[in-house]
Amino acid sequence: MTNVSFQGERGAYSEAAARIFFNNEIDTVPFATFAEVLENTSSDKTECAILPVENSLEGSVGESYDLLYSTDLNAIGEIYHRIEHCLIGIGRLGEVDTVYSHPQALGQCRKFIEEHGMKTIPSYDTAGSVKIVKELNKRNCASIASKNAAEIYEMPIISSNITNNLNNYTRFLILSKTNSPITGNDKTSIIFSIKHEPGSLFRIIENFHKNNVNLTKIESRPTKTNTWEYNFYVDFEGHKEDSKISEMLEKIKHDTLFMKVLGSYPSAKLG
Repeated sequence: MTNVSFQGERGAYSEAAARIFFNNEIDTVPFATFAEVLENTSSDKTECAILPVENSLEGSVGESYDLLYSTDLNAIGEIYHRIEHCLIGIGRLGEVDTVYSHPQALGQCRKFIEEHGMKTIPSYDTAGSVKIVKELNKRNCASIASKNAAEIYEMPIISSNITNNLNNYTRFLILSKTNSPITGNDKTSIIFSIKHEPGSLFRIIENFHKNNVNLTKIESRPTKTNTWEYNFYVDFEGHKEDSKISEMLEKIKHDTLFMKVLGSYPSAKLG
């Protein structure tokens, strides 16, 4: 059975997404940080890792993108997991004045929180916030997490579906030391940096147009080494082993200061 590392406590959305991706045929292993999640797969303590990379409401998970730059693991899959937040605690809605959760979840439920005048306290994980609130055992304190987390920690749900927008999905990447074969419905993710000069990014993007390759995402992140210099994270349709794609990547490499292929994997559907 495959061991999969995830960030957070039991009941975290990452764990739920991993179980759906692998059809529940896995053993999940929780870790406190994203770095530990990847490190334990790199050191063969787990076979795969799952990492949240972007949310449809709050955007990219910056820490995840920064870790993808340095990891030796390959992206072998992706999944879009629907996020359905609940307010969880022992008090009634009118009694709650303080809410705990992961910063992304707090942002995704900002309207609900502001409407009820609640103070927010960030925690490292949604499911972990339920654990915190259970230990506090105070009627004025609640957490934001999944229904599954409430069941695991045997805590009441005060209010369901509290996100700003019910069309709330998080995209996760599955990473391992293996590679995913060509399926005919693939996506490839790369990271590159370029010279800080006019036209440098255009020369890269032009390659996708010339080869009729659909660019599905481009994201920039500070390099953390030089001020106002960026790494670009790009997703596009196609597999790195396809001759057209591999030739295009070779041309792109010549116009970059650094390029890394994160991996090619079956493209997931929003569902």
